[in-house]
Amino acid sequence: MVNRRTTRRYELSLPVIVRGPVDEEAACLTGKTRDISSRGVYFTIDNKVSAGARVDLTMILPPEVTGGTEVFIKATARVIRVDTRSVNADQKIDVAAILERYEIIRNEVAIE
Repeated sequence: MVNRRTTRRYELSLPVIVRGPVDEEAACLTGKTRDISSRGVYFTIDNKVSAGARVDLTMILPPEVTGGTEVFIKATARVIRVDTRSVNADQKIDVAAILERYEIIRNEVAIE
């Protein structure tokens, strides 16, 4: 398998809130990131999302990571791959998404 990554990945387990698909009304899902780069994110959630879907993401960087206050990354992303796996009888969904747009918010409440 050829590695086509052009940016460095950082292994970070951060809380992530997933809303989407963007064009449909959907429930708010929560999960954890596995890794993140300036162009994409790989995260785990409990509910399925389809490849090709556009989703809104809010990732939360705690003070332990930022060295100060909590920081939010709000992003619009496109799902490019969905992997299903079972862990202790729980169905987990791994999602790879390309970040289309993101904004870093400091010292503000980013969750509406």
